[in-house]
Amino acid sequence: MSAAVPVDVWVGLGANLGEREQALREALQAMARWPDTRLVNVSALYASSPIDAGGPDYLNAVALLRTTLPALDVLQRLQSIEQGAGRERPYRNAPRTLDLDILRYGNAELDTPTLTVPHPRMAERAFVLLPMAEVSPALVSEAALQAVADQRIERLPKAWVADLLSKK
Repeated sequence: MSAAVPVDVWVGLGANLGEREQALREALQAMARWPDTRLVNVSALYASSPIDAGGPDYLNAVALLRTTLPALDVLQRLQSIEQGAGRERPYRNAPRTLDLDILRYGNAELDTPTLTVPHPRMAERAFVLLPMAEVSPALVSEAALQAVADQRIERLPKAWVADLLSKK
């Protein structure tokens, strides 16, 4: 059963193995098909170095969804999309075909064995804060952006998802 009131949910997307852009696009398409859910906005793609890991550069983005799905249902659906994209978890911070994280679920603060929101490390990561600031500027302070200014990150053109957003 879904909640009666729609909630804004920010989802971090990342991939550093395989067809990275295609994996992110397909994940967004899958999210947009969820019941009682609308894809409201998506940032540009950002290329960034892995943090605390090796492997190729990541492509990252942040999506804003509006949904009546409960937080744990959103998490289960994101994990299902990851599995469909061939996500494996052989060790912490392993390279990934697809990584989807709930960054925020409305204003909720949750700390369960399976889900913590707001995401506990998002304030430490430029690949989260820059795209989030693009999607929802009021959520990211200038001080937060300055705190991650030393991390290598490059913004790519936004046109990669224009067709998805035009179907709102």
